[in-house]
Order: sequence, then C-alpha cells, then structure tokens
Amino acid sequence: MYFDSHAHYDDERFEEDRESLLESLKESGVDFVVNAAADMSSCHTSLALAEKYSFIYSSIGVHPHDVKDLTEADLEEMKQLAAHKKVVAIGEIGLDYYYDNSPREAQRTWFMKQLLLAKELDLPVIIHSREASQETFDLIVESGVKEGVIHCFSGSYELAKEYVKRGFYIGVGGSLTFKNARKTVEVVEGIGLEHILIETDCPYLTPVPHRGKRNDSSYLKYIVQKIAEIKGVSEDEVARISCQNAKLLFRIG
Repeated sequence: MYFDSHAHYDDERFEEDRESLLESLKESGVDFVVNAAADMSSCHTSLALAEKYSFIYSSIGVHPHDVKDLTEADLEEMKQLAAHKKVVAIGEIGLDYYYDNSPREAQRTWFMKQLLLAKELDLPVIIHSREASQETFDLIVESGVKEGVIHCFSGSYELAKEYVKRGFYIGVGGSLTFKNARKTVEVVEGIGLEHILIETDCPYLTPVPHRGKRNDSSYLKYIVQKIAEIKGVSEDEVARISCQNAKLLFRIG
C-alpha cells in the first residue's frame, strides 16, 4: 500500500498516456495520490483529476516560481476552490531562492498569505523550500501553522528535528537514491518512520535505477526500498507506516 504524497499528474509530460497510466497504478500497489497544484491553472486541473479518480486528492496553492503574478482575487479564488471535499492541503507553497523566478519579497509576501489561508481553513500545508531553509522555517513559525509536510526535504538533520517537533512530516523522494544524497540519508537515519512521507514529485526526480526517465508513482518502490535499507526494517513496514502518516496528515479515512 503506497501513498504518493506529492505528484503532478496534470503536467504536460503526462498528456499522451495520463489515463492509462493512472488506471494502472493500483497494479503497482499505489492506493492514494495527492496531486499538488503549482499555479492558478493547475489549481483547476489538479482538482479536475481528483474529481475524476477516487484515489487522487488535490492541494490548492501557488509555487514560489509563479507568485509574482498573484492578486488578492486569486487568493479569494483559492479559498473557494479549497472548500471542495477532495482538497486536502494548501500547497505547493514556499520559497525558492535557487531560481528566483519571482522577486524574493513577493515570494515572502505570498508565502505568508497562503500560510494564513491554510490556518484560516484548518488545512495542512505542502511546503517547497530551496536555498531558503531557515527563512522558510521562520515564516512558518511566524504564521502559527503546525500541520504539513516539507516536500522533497533537502535541509539538515537538525532542521528536520525542529520541523518534527513542530508537528510536520518530512517528504522523502527519489533524490534519496542519488549518489550525493548524504544529507537526506542522515535525515532518514535520524528521524522516526512515523514522521516520514514518501513522494515522487513526478514527472520530476526519478529515482535510481530509472533516473533520467519520466517519473511516476510506480517508482515509489525504489524510495521505499532505500528507506527500508537505511532504517533496517521491512519494505512493508515503510509502506504501511508512511501511508498511515499521509492519511493522518491529509485526513483521509
């Protein structure tokens, strides 16, 4: 039983075979998927997927790359979309100081506005953080939000511990299988399974041995294998506990 806590099946790279792929995921042991929105358009396309497939749920939110174009009207639209029964989180939101596709001040402003929206709606958050680890954490603390997952966590073990203390989960994806994954391996070694979610971020971050190909949820097994190896437990235990964690966070019965 796998729960892919972060996917982007509305991405154009799935245009040709989306339906057949999604219908085949049960055969790969994938029982649940959260499709994460990234801009205003994908808030709608992600929700449409969740409406079509019973095992898919959606988040609503705008990635830091695209916040430069946001308006208060967009925020109100997000609020209305988030009332849908298949919406389980606000995200993918956060800070990205690696690409800086939006001015940093705009990133900070709209990150906080979306954090406060999640707090108002009593929804967990899905957080994107790249080259902005401490500032991301500080803004979350300032917002008062205490439920969520740090997607594709790339920070230190010390920071992971602080997030866990706050009630957050650590999202672990295909990058754990990469040769340069020392920091992520240390995080997985150090925190309990009860604080870990598995994710693909598909079509991105494909795990070894398929790195370079388009990612999808059928590759979760490689992430589970690596976590099991690091933790010295069975793959079944990793799959079961991470699924339980995601269902708890996203309030899926």
